[in-house]
Amino acid sequence: MQHSAPAVQVEQLTVERGGAPVLADLALSVAAGTVTGLLGPSGCGKSTLLRAIVGVQQVRSGRIDVLGLAAGAPALRRRVGYVTQEPSVYADLTVRENLEFFARVLGVARSRIDEVLELVGLEPHAGHLVGRLSGGQRSRASLAAALLGEPELLVLDEPTVGLDPVLRESLWDTFHALAAAGTTLLVSSHVMEEASRCDRLLLMRAGQVIADETPDGLRRRGGSPDLDQCFLAIIRASQPDAEVVR
Repeated sequence: MQHSAPAVQVEQLTVERGGAPVLADLALSVAAGTVTGLLGPSGCGKSTLLRAIVGVQQVRSGRIDVLGLAAGAPALRRRVGYVTQEPSVYADLTVRENLEFFARVLGVARSRIDEVLELVGLEPHAGHLVGRLSGGQRSRASLAAALLGEPELLVLDEPTVGLDPVLRESLWDTFHALAAAGTTLLVSSHVMEEASRCDRLLLMRAGQVIADETPDGLRRRGGSPDLDQCFLAIIRASQPDAEVVR
């Protein structure tokens, strides 16, 4: 379900690192109740943008509104879930112990723990130490922790890296189920094959958003059914003198 007001609105955002711009005068919006993919090669600024949206990145200038409030506002803490590239749960606790801890921090009922364990498919591993889980299981444990507060916006930084195709499929099914229930998802990836799973795509290169399209719109614009080839065509059209690294 889509709503009129965007879940995220970014205007004239500039972020610098070491005096050099990482993001420069960036503008974009994320529609509420959708799965929006943030795609682009490693190092293009995706993670920096996501950190800025959740309010943990220092910015030089610009404005970011998240669910009608300034990014990082205290009132957003329970309304926004954030899953980083690295696992954000404690390795020396079991999955359930992690969720019990975060549930207390958030003031969430214990019954919610079983709900999120089922949602991410970790019920059989609830009593296992996180440090002994596979990489994919640790990623799902982090996702479970982010889902405890039933966030309105879920920001996921490369959530499917290193996962096998079956598990990737399962996670994307979960993402779409969450969106169908009203959650907005912003999912970053450098794998273009995942683009077709999104409602809308934001394509980044060198700190800039160079395309904001639906998957079908991107195919039409790029003149190919192959989204990877479309991305390369858009890069060449927007920066004809740039070297394209695959």
